[in-house]
Amino acid sequence: MSATVIVVGGGYGGAPVAKELDAVADVVLVEPRDSFVHNIAALRGLVDPEWTDRVFYPYGGLLARGRWIRDRAVRVEPGGVTLGSGERVTGDYIVLASGSHYPYPAKMDVDDSAAARAKLAETREALRQAGRVLLLGAGPVGLELAGEIKAAWPDKGVTVVEPLDDIVSGKYDDELRAELRRQLAALNVELVLGTALTEEPPGRPGEAETFTVTTNSGHKITADIWFRCFGVAPTTDYLGPELAAVRRPDGYLKVTPELRLEGQDRVFAVGDVTDLPEPKRGGSAGRHAEVVVANIKALIAGGGELTSYETPPPLILLPLGPAGGVSQLPGSGVLGAETTAQYKGSDLFTGRYTEMFGLT
Repeated sequence: MSATVIVVGGGYGGAPVAKELDAVADVVLVEPRDSFVHNIAALRGLVDPEWTDRVFYPYGGLLARGRWIRDRAVRVEPGGVTLGSGERVTGDYIVLASGSHYPYPAKMDVDDSAAARAKLAETREALRQAGRVLLLGAGPVGLELAGEIKAAWPDKGVTVVEPLDDIVSGKYDDELRAELRRQLAALNVELVLGTALTEEPPGRPGEAETFTVTTNSGHKITADIWFRCFGVAPTTDYLGPELAAVRRPDGYLKVTPELRLEGQDRVFAVGDVTDLPEPKRGGSAGRHAEVVVANIKALIAGGGELTSYETPPPLILLPLGPAGGVSQLPGSGVLGAETTAQYKGSDLFTGRYTEMFGLT
């Protein structure tokens, strides 16, 4: 009899785990969305209508043998998952890949892809009409959104406010930040660093409304629309009592080097839910997936040494529109706009997911 693997969440970690284990196990993918959301392409999908369809990949073509249940996990215990419908699914292995919440438009806040497309179109029109844009947060999302807006509408004013003294926190080379600042200056993106707003802008993010706000340093900013570009929160509130002990106060899950939950032999975690000290990005989730797939295959086969995950050196691919951006890769150092566009900027890895979800 084949082992059953339940994968909770079909994002950048869960989808490849389900795909790769489909040939060797009975895979059950629990995912409330009707389509995989390629968040890496979401910001370009916001500004460019021709890119919107490249954000969404229906789950119907992911698995050849296994099944996808469009529902949400409300309770996960060793050996089984209870769904929002009340159904309980039992399995030999469980992979927690439920990801995280992050402010729209970097991540969609609705489960239906048609509704998400409509919201992107509505926000795009509001953004098109806005003369001045305020972005809160100078991390990768804020800067990438600034670059996409400037690529689509070069004359639009864009201001980025960041409480820290510099852009893109993390263990990156100063050369990377310097090159980012240079490119942003060439795009006429205004950076307001080392200060925060005295109060949040009025209205909802992504809705057109002219306003003026003030920073703690006394800088006044007038804009017609704003977006929040910070605030990741792991989605792990569904754990039953036996597993909840590994959930830290901030929501992240304690994992072993083999990416098992601490104290568990057959419950794994990948992606944004893990407590690993690395950026919460799609690339990290994909690397986690490779380790978990290898380990579950080894356990199903009945032996063999398990694989340990090794956190890579600092790496980042940060496009500023299709032709701009900066990267830092292990062994290659800091790379400029042309190489960044070759790696990520021009296609944002869409070909990889077209193949994964059977959309030739």
